[in-house]
Amino acid sequence: MRSRLPLSRLLAVSLCVLASACATHAASRSSVPEIRPGVAQGYLETAQLPDSIALLPPPPAPGSAAFALDEQVNLARNLRGTPRWEQAIADANLQFPAAASIFACAIGTDINEHNAPRLYGLLRRTRTDAAVVSDAAKHRYNRTRPFVANGESTCTPDKEAGLAENGSYPSGHTSIGWAWALILAELAPDRSDAILARGRSYGESRLVCNVHWHSDVLSGRFMGAAVVARLHGDAVFRADMEAARAELAALRAAPAAAPA
Repeated sequence: MRSRLPLSRLLAVSLCVLASACATHAASRSSVPEIRPGVAQGYLETAQLPDSIALLPPPPAPGSAAFALDEQVNLARNLRGTPRWEQAIADANLQFPAAASIFACAIGTDINEHNAPRLYGLLRRTRTDAAVVSDAAKHRYNRTRPFVANGESTCTPDKEAGLAENGSYPSGHTSIGWAWALILAELAPDRSDAILARGRSYGESRLVCNVHWHSDVLSGRFMGAAVVARLHGDAVFRADMEAARAELAALRAAPAAAPA
C-alpha cells in the first residue's frame, strides 16, 4: 500500500515547488548582465561597435548652408507649451521600466518585464549598444548644443548642466530610438509603418526639446541603423530576437486593454 504524506507535509512540498518556480521565473527576468545597477551590458564589445568617426562626416561648420538649415529647423523649439512639447519631455526619459513603453501605441500592446521578459531584456541591452556607438564622435567633435547657443531653456531643465558638458553630435537618444524602431519593426512587420514613424518622431523630440540640432538627429539615426546591422552578426542577439518574436506574437494575440 502506497504511503501517504501528512497534509502539512504536502503543503510544505507544494510551497517549496511554487517558490522554486517563482525563483526560476525571477532569475530569467534578472539574467540580463549589468555594467552597473540599472544599466544593462550591451551585446557588443567596444571593438565590435561601428566606428562613428569613420562613418560620420564632421558636424556642419558655422556659416555653412548645412548649419543654416540646423538653425532654421531649430525653430521647432517654439512648440514649447504644446502637447508636442509634453511628448518631448516624456521622450527624454530613457530609464526602465518607462522606456519599454515608448513604442506601445505603435505596436498596439504594452511591453514590460513580466509579460515579455526576453524582449524587455533585449531592449535594455540594445539601449547600451546604441548609446555608446556614438561616443567616439561625440568626444571628437564636442559640438555645442543648441540651448547653449541660443540661450533658451530645454524641455528637461534639470538635465541641462550635464548636457552642456556632453557633445551634441550625433544624438544618442535618436540612435537608441531608431535602433529600437528597426528591431521592433522586424519583430512585428505588420506594424512596421507605425513603429518606424514613432521612431522618427522620437528622434525629432530632441529638436523640440532644444537639446539637439537637425544634423545631430540625422546622424543619430544613421548610427542607430549601423549598430543594428552589426548586432545581427551576434549569435546571442539573434537568439534573443527569436525569443522576443515569440513573446511579442503571444502578447499581441492575447486580448488586452489598449496601451495608454
